[in-house]
Amino acid sequence: MIYSAEVENMCPVAQGAYHGPAPIPQEGKWVQAKEIKDISGLTHGVGWCAPQQGACKLTLNVKDGMIEETLIETIGCTGMTHSAAMASEILPGKTILEALNTDLVCDAINVAMRELFLQIVYGRSQTAFSEEGLPIGASLEDLGKGMRSQIGTMFSTKAKGARYLELTEGYINRIALDEEDEIIGYEFIGLGKMMDFIKKGEDANTALEKAKGTYGRFSEAAKYIDPRHE
Repeated sequence: MIYSAEVENMCPVAQGAYHGPAPIPQEGKWVQAKEIKDISGLTHGVGWCAPQQGACKLTLNVKDGMIEETLIETIGCTGMTHSAAMASEILPGKTILEALNTDLVCDAINVAMRELFLQIVYGRSQTAFSEEGLPIGASLEDLGKGMRSQIGTMFSTKAKGARYLELTEGYINRIALDEEDEIIGYEFIGLGKMMDFIKKGEDANTALEKAKGTYGRFSEAAKYIDPRHE
């Protein structure tokens, strides 16, 4: 260790009481985190790129400092989807410190990793008070049936009003309007369900009809419109 002349000439003064770092809640325990291996928990982080064209939601399940599970969901940018594919191969098996200092290919994913790191090392994980945390594979519950991200896509203008394009139920096929042209419901296609039917041998048209559903007062509409073409 190299000391400056000023420090060399100082007389020693004993250090006072040392209480250690403040304990953080993780997986049902209060932990004094002194090393990366002391960190465990499942949590989420959201990141964005410099032009803010796209965003990423990153979910990691960390056990003893090591990333054991990752779920990467992106929106708004075509290139980011391929970056997510690469990041999904990069992240598992790294410590969270390694991952923080690794190029995860896309700015939005890198920022999500930074935000998630802050969450987890400060004990703000989803599993802070869950004893033993969550099993590997728990993040898939965020996707639900059909394993598709929860997407909401709406477009609207002052001149022409709103167009529902996708909700958690699925792809919006038709919007129901009343006599005053106000939205009162919609017809959706559960694409995850439709693909499951097709994989089981169903005809595509049959699978499409079986995967359809409606919400609201759809059957009472005065008019139906295709939100993408009308």
